[in-house]
Amino acid sequence: MLGKDFFLRDNVVDISRELIGKFLVTKIKGQLTSGMIVETEAYNGVIDKASHAYNSRRTARNEVMYGMGGNAYVYLCYGIHHLFNIVTNKEEIPHAILVRAIIPKDGLNVMMKRRKQKKLTRKFSDGPGTTSVALGIKTLHSGIPLSGKQIWIEDRGMEFKKSEITAGPRIGVDYAGKDALLPYRFRLNEKQITEITKEWHG
Repeated sequence: MLGKDFFLRDNVVDISRELIGKFLVTKIKGQLTSGMIVETEAYNGVIDKASHAYNSRRTARNEVMYGMGGNAYVYLCYGIHHLFNIVTNKEEIPHAILVRAIIPKDGLNVMMKRRKQKKLTRKFSDGPGTTSVALGIKTLHSGIPLSGKQIWIEDRGMEFKKSEITAGPRIGVDYAGKDALLPYRFRLNEKQITEITKEWHG
């Protein structure tokens, strides 16, 4: 399990890249589910126009971003999608990382029921909204520590070369002007995603 030290570091972009290959695990209502993180986006706090905390903005929703790194920040997008973020850095430095996609691993049957799917499709958990649905994450989990009670991150020894992880602009942040073009989105290449999915689920 990744401890606080992993999340309290200063460079949110480096942490975002390093989360590729780590496992996001949940235990919701006694049901254990997990998936390997394959896509993330970094949000660089008060100087990042794409961040909820840009220009030191503080609201009831984003206040958790100003807390200690290693906590969950879950918000509702378009009134529908529960999006899971990881708060990083020290208190009062509102860095966060959005988990955009996972390859499901443990508890696939549970995740299938949550997603109301009968088979594993390419888009099963290939977006931030579907990832949260599959893992049972909702806004009520915002602010909880990622310390192993309900939601946590594990290092299971999956390692990838830098060439296997692509960096590019974030999605859906055109309003951020030049900041929208920053290469803050990281994704495992499609070949690896396909091979791992086939290995785990046939």
